[in-house]
Amino acid sequence: MKTLSCDDADIKYWLALLRIEGIGCKTFANLIEEHTPEEIFAASETDLLEWEIKKNIVEAILNFDWKQVDYDLEWLAKPNNDVLKITHRLYPSALQEIYDPPPLLFIRGNPKILAYPQIAIVGSRNPSALGNKTAFDFAFELSQYGFAITSGLALGIDATAHQGALSAAGYTIAVAGTGLDRVYPSSNKNLALEIVNSGAMVSEFSPGTMAKGSNFPRRNRIISGLCQGLLVVEAAQKSGSLITARMALEQNREVFAIPGSIYSPLSRGCNAMIKEGAKLVESPQDIIEELSQYKPRITSLRSEPEQSSLDLDGQTLLDLIMFNPTSIDDLVESSAQSVDVITAQLLMLELQGYIEATAGGCYIRVK
Repeated sequence: MKTLSCDDADIKYWLALLRIEGIGCKTFANLIEEHTPEEIFAASETDLLEWEIKKNIVEAILNFDWKQVDYDLEWLAKPNNDVLKITHRLYPSALQEIYDPPPLLFIRGNPKILAYPQIAIVGSRNPSALGNKTAFDFAFELSQYGFAITSGLALGIDATAHQGALSAAGYTIAVAGTGLDRVYPSSNKNLALEIVNSGAMVSEFSPGTMAKGSNFPRRNRIISGLCQGLLVVEAAQKSGSLITARMALEQNREVFAIPGSIYSPLSRGCNAMIKEGAKLVESPQDIIEELSQYKPRITSLRSEPEQSSLDLDGQTLLDLIMFNPTSIDDLVESSAQSVDVITAQLLMLELQGYIEATAGGCYIRVK
């Protein structure tokens, strides 16, 4: 079982604060500027009110049901599940820059992929055959170039974009509008599993969060916030894809659109975006040329060895080390190896660049 440790020993307080009704991203950010989540839950009612926290939030903090966090911790203990605080060095820097970044980012899959330059691809849930082909082809070629393809796992263009990246043996990131213990829509469960196995699913929502309409505009700002450029393939004039595109413009991302027939309802949204300043693109190369400044970063990330040269014992130990700090005690308990054996293997992994030592005698996986 995965164990949270070292500087993540306070993760339960972050998880609890996230679940307090009335605390949104901005309020959360304001609170942790002055006090740690642990300090907030340890404070008295008098202290909380003196900190100018609203009375209804104070009552929720004082009467918090910690069983909710037990569920979160059980989910985090499962393989491939993780969470990044906004203060963590692996938290995506592009997402930190938006107006209201999520304080916690839940992840299923490989957090390392979040470091790749990303192209978001969005569009209609009921695309034309040509729209599907366009989304697939663009995702395939952009993925081969080295961009991670980000979308929302919805039916239609989203799902096709994920599939295009997977077909190119590239990386794809699905941003969910639910907790990551469920998949919405359920018809994309198999696709979600493929994404987790070779990419990542991310969400700002605690495990157990059901799908509801208000979640998806929030999800969309993360799709645009993670990416360096966003492509709209097909969209009606009033659609969620156009909302995402406008969010991307507000976040100073490059926005691209596929032009279409003036007679097609599915082209009107894209054509309108082009009128408003989105860049008209006719091929993936148009996007690659526009975002050529990310080539050095892609090259650097690709130069890291993808195939492990470790022996079985080394690989087994590496698999136990998280992208969050992991203590030697946890590794001894999880591996049933002696401290001497673990210490020797850790030294080899560090020399080979797979892990780094951190404060408190912990180690963090870096590739």
